[in-house]
Amino acid sequence: MKSRIIYFFSLGFLSLLISCGTSKSKHHKPDITAYNSTKPVVEKVTDSTFISGKNSFLKNKQGLWELYVEGDPLEIGLTTGALTDSLLQKQQRIFFSKITDFIPSKFQQKMLRQFLKWYNRKLYLNVPNEYQTEIYGVSQYTSNEFDNIAPQYQRSLYLHAAHDIGHALQDLALVGCSSFAAWNEKSEEGNLILARNFDFYVNDAFAENKIAAFIKPKEGFPFMMVTWPGMIGAVSGMNYEGLTVTINASKSKIPLSAKTPISILTREILQHAKTLDEAIAIAKKRKVFVSESIMVGSANDNKAILIEVSPNKMDVYDVPNSDQLICSNHFQGDAFAADKRNLEQIANSHSEYRYERMQELLSENLKVNPEIASEILRNKEGLQNIALGYGNEKALNQLLAHHGIIFKPKEKLVWVSANPYQLGEFVCYDLNAVFGENRNKIESFQSKNLNIAKDPFLETTAYQNFKKFKVEDHKIDVLLEKKEVISPEFIQNYQSLNPDYWVVYYKAGLYFYQKKEYLQAKLNFEKALTLEITTVPDKEKIEKYLKKVKRKLQ
Repeated sequence: MKSRIIYFFSLGFLSLLISCGTSKSKHHKPDITAYNSTKPVVEKVTDSTFISGKNSFLKNKQGLWELYVEGDPLEIGLTTGALTDSLLQKQQRIFFSKITDFIPSKFQQKMLRQFLKWYNRKLYLNVPNEYQTEIYGVSQYTSNEFDNIAPQYQRSLYLHAAHDIGHALQDLALVGCSSFAAWNEKSEEGNLILARNFDFYVNDAFAENKIAAFIKPKEGFPFMMVTWPGMIGAVSGMNYEGLTVTINASKSKIPLSAKTPISILTREILQHAKTLDEAIAIAKKRKVFVSESIMVGSANDNKAILIEVSPNKMDVYDVPNSDQLICSNHFQGDAFAADKRNLEQIANSHSEYRYERMQELLSENLKVNPEIASEILRNKEGLQNIALGYGNEKALNQLLAHHGIIFKPKEKLVWVSANPYQLGEFVCYDLNAVFGENRNKIESFQSKNLNIAKDPFLETTAYQNFKKFKVEDHKIDVLLEKKEVISPEFIQNYQSLNPDYWVVYYKAGLYFYQKKEYLQAKLNFEKALTLEITTVPDKEKIEKYLKKVKRKLQ
């Protein structure tokens, strides 16, 4: 799956490269005349603490960056850019340094060039001016070293659609995000509680600098979201009215042009809605160009719903007479019940498996609280607690999440996971304190007495072996691609590092197949088939290889 994620992003970045240089939107800029364009002055307190007026940016002891900004859209953008500039430039280097690696084929780039030029022609028309303005403000602090690719603002705008563009062109879900909500009889205190894993992986460097951003806009509600440098869209967040948003990618028809990036839609909901009805009304106003399930929770309604959106239709999934809601990567509403792509997603992907696993774990816990929610997000086992191997995408915890997050909307409490993945300490923030008058600009906003301890798995040999496995897994991919000799010792060690994961036997089988050592290939393919294989297409691929091997042995 990781190779698919890389390709997923490569299409988005290639579209940025091409369309910014050739489309009519190249010279477009938002109307900023109504806003304060004064550039902020930043004071560096320490190497990890920066302040500018009422605004601040600091790194807490758990390694999370905490950003606080307020003002009109341009003030928020400029201040965010000024406070985060070094990380912002580093993050863009991480993205753009990978472009050649993502799409090395000049022919492939040429084939996509004209299509993507046309595809992106109207993207800027589908982003509200307040968010274009904020993006413009942030973009003033991006590096000029990439100006040969595109001007600063256009580069920043199109990066907000990289996920959507790649998703639309490849019809891919963004890995395997899992989320759930509980309320009334299902939650410990009767109040709504929500949790999610954002299984979004570019590389380890990308996830190093995640930000808990606290925004107080002049219009709309104060809110928090988890983000990364340069990103103003919302993927996980809660506002001061106790309304939450999280997104899970799904599948449906592919549109013919770029529309509103999903993270911009969810940012608008987060900033301007306080009830489920208001969130639905905002979603109805926008045309998106990917298919997503937006889980919206509301303290005012004390429940959660799914707003399921696609390029051509929208549905609201509201489970009647239930105290819980579960979401993976397929649609559940009536509007998509007969959708071919959605049915294929359920049948062939790992989405349904993770959905059933969440059902299983929630049924084992009569009342959900934040600690139980964190245990579910961190769960690495399969149905009935079978071993999946570490990194298997059938697991809720795939050991690649950008972050895990837990919300208690009525209490205005949110827990954000520190690195690595969702295994680090869950840091608790109280929005009452963050947005109160006594906020200290040079101290962490966290409510330390409510933090959830790091996962004990971090101290195990199994975790150390998983880290070694990631290195060896990359090595074997390179060796297989170059068709080089792999020692028996390497294969034995590689498989011992993650013995329950089907991939280690599949890749060994591929090696022996390449070397025409068909008996060893057969044994490894057969072993892989005894384990929990991630998707139906993966399983079918191994079965085809096994048939070929058996014919060779006859």
